Amino acid sequence: MAFPEHADYVIVGAGIHGLSSAWRLAERLTEKGEAVEGRIVILDKAGIAAGATGIACGVVRNNYFQPAMRNLMAHSVGVWESDPEAFSYHPVGYMQISCEAMRDDVAQIYTEQKAIGYESVFIEGANACTSYMRGIFDDWQAQGITSVLHEKRGGYANNTKSMYGLARKVEDLGVRILTGVEVKGFTRDNGSAAIRAVETDRGAITCEQVIIGTGPWVRDFWDMLDLPRQITLRDLDGNVHENVDMWRFWQLEEGVLNVDPEMLMANDGAMPPVIHVDTDAPLISDVDGSVITEEMWGIYYKPDWHFGGIQGGAAPYKVETPVNDVAIDPYGPSSPEFVSSGEFAHMWVSALAHCHKRFEGMMPKYHREPSGGIGCFTPDSFPVFDRFHENATVIADSNHGYKMLGVGRLAADEAMGEPQDLLAPFRFERFEKGELHPTSNSPFPWS
Repeated sequence: MAFPEHADYVIVGAGIHGLSSAWRLAERLTEKGEAVEGRIVILDKAGIAAGATGIACGVVRNNYFQPAMRNLMAHSVGVWESDPEAFSYHPVGYMQISCEAMRDDVAQIYTEQKAIGYESVFIEGANACTSYMRGIFDDWQAQGITSVLHEKRGGYANNTKSMYGLARKVEDLGVRILTGVEVKGFTRDNGSAAIRAVETDRGAITCEQVIIGTGPWVRDFWDMLDLPRQITLRDLDGNVHENVDMWRFWQLEEGVLNVDPEMLMANDGAMPPVIHVDTDAPLISDVDGSVITEEMWGIYYKPDWHFGGIQGGAAPYKVETPVNDVAIDPYGPSSPEFVSSGEFAHMWVSALAHCHKRFEGMMPKYHREPSGGIGCFTPDSFPVFDRFHENATVIADSNHGYKMLGVGRLAADEAMGEPQDLLAPFRFERFEKGELHPTSNSPFPWS
């Protein structure tokens, strides 16, 4: 098939956001009785789920301290639930297990989840929490836990399987996915700011609308759109900060324990919820008994047959390389620079043993091949969903991406001229206006 010279909608990125945007656009056109063939094109320089989507842990949750994030995630969870088989989605639930420093934050999340009808259970007090957790795992032994938020919805999806299921949906509707095509820039209309064409290494494609959902590569597309590398930011106290980098990178720490995934089944033999633990209890090495940290730490984990073991991660750390010098390619496990550290393996497996007796002595089972990747974050670590130059939609997920299956659908509706209230709190202008999202006491920058 010939390379297209024109498409009404050109979508950059064949990951979670690009595919979900195309899905919604194609549905809308079909509902209106209009043809889809030739009107929607997805471009990716590698392949489907070749970037951050393809290495994602796959957790789907609503556990957010920020009301705007919680509302947006309730919407996205509903999209995951709409076709679990196609999305390889496992609705096992999610648990936020926390120390006293986080109890008030988590209590507020629970109260606000109830207000929007999102089902969860909240347990308070050390003894009550231990009892509740041992009702699920009889070897539970984590220390310093005083609250448990058990979300009954949510869970996880198998990352690449779900994206190939989504790709089938869009192709069945007439969307064309072109892989091995690299976007090089954009051409503007004469006399207007609008994007007239997407320039690629195989030629230009003229268009009416552009949607950019490129995960950690957003920094480069931001530059292609001639948007500012540094911004003015007003913080929540009203203080104004000049020349703040628009982007910063964090190293994502994730890995796999090579054991039978059934090792983490619940007492009743069922798949357990996804587990997330944040605590300030000292973390002791399961290898030599040394103190790894006395600061607050956090991990998440789940049994995963797709990864072939117990899969999860820990809080990321900042990449100190100047933002414009960070080499995003090669990405993920192929990177010579940005993969999970040996210190991560020691910390994460020791943390598993801190939580469950069954993981004591399991350090030799850690999967030693490279894992993890980098995420591109905004100044407040929350997404930017906005339109620029009249017809360019940018989905900058700030590493919240995989769970946000619903965002592309909302962005597609906006590209069709229908502003979406759920996306309104994530506009670029919030930085200068001081309308930032509140932060919790979690050690994770995205909570």
